[in-house]
Amino acid sequence: MVQVDVFTDRALTGNSLAVFLDGRGLSTQQMQDLAREMNLSETTYVLPGDAAAEKTRGVRVRIFTVQEELPFAGHPTLGTAFVLHGRRAAPAAPDSFDPDEVRLDLNVGTVPVRFTQEPAQPVFGEMTQKDPEFGPVHDAEAVARLMGLSAADFDQSVPIQTVSTGLPYTIVALRSLQTVQNLRLDLDGAAEYLARSGGKFFYFVCRETVDPKARLHARMTFYNGDDPATGSAAGCCAAWMVAHGVAASEERVLIEQGLEMRRPSRIFVRAKKQDNHVVNVRVGGNCVEVLRAEVTIPV
Repeated sequence: MVQVDVFTDRALTGNSLAVFLDGRGLSTQQMQDLAREMNLSETTYVLPGDAAAEKTRGVRVRIFTVQEELPFAGHPTLGTAFVLHGRRAAPAAPDSFDPDEVRLDLNVGTVPVRFTQEPAQPVFGEMTQKDPEFGPVHDAEAVARLMGLSAADFDQSVPIQTVSTGLPYTIVALRSLQTVQNLRLDLDGAAEYLARSGGKFFYFVCRETVDPKARLHARMTFYNGDDPATGSAAGCCAAWMVAHGVAASEERVLIEQGLEMRRPSRIFVRAKKQDNHVVNVRVGGNCVEVLRAEVTIPV
């Protein structure tokens, strides 16, 4: 297995990911148990298959959190693609694949990741997520009760809305950076609310940022802790930004995340507005390998 830090160009920052390079022979339960053993936000399993099928649909990959398998997640998609891209660049790698693109066959479908590199810069990967589905708009008072806030703490120029590019997030814009940093979410209440309203997780953002180059500061809490970088939520947020005028069509903007837990992450997003619809959602960043290991499962 390989462990990488995703959405960063510096080791020991960003969001960590364990990638098992050949998961064939592992049962679903073993995959879940290994993900729990890794104790990272997510763990992925590459399932090598027929080369012709991989060229069409992509390399089969399954994604697990410590609690469940997910149909899609952003930082595992980008991180796994980086690992596969590096292996294809090796001298012994076959030349039948596009060297600048890795296609992953996920439970949600095929997700392509394109790679570019500018002179004297690290490799940059950018995934194209599914076109967004815009869900319900939420009442600020109802959401405020879950975190001990008032409606006045929310950015009232944009809606609280659920958006999905494969996994539904409810985007909540708050007015101040301090409010985001001090956020205390009622996790049980949030889970109950989201189950009723069709979201999977809340994604909190504000326009006040630490890095002046960032468009939004973000924070996401799940499974009793903060997530350093949430690429799937960032894709939903990119669609939400373009739909509501926070970002222009095709404008690449930076979302900062993970600062509260000292794992700073840089997520670059963009989307296109076409005929009053948002399409072509892309989420990108860098990735750093930090660990290689072999895992033995006693029988």
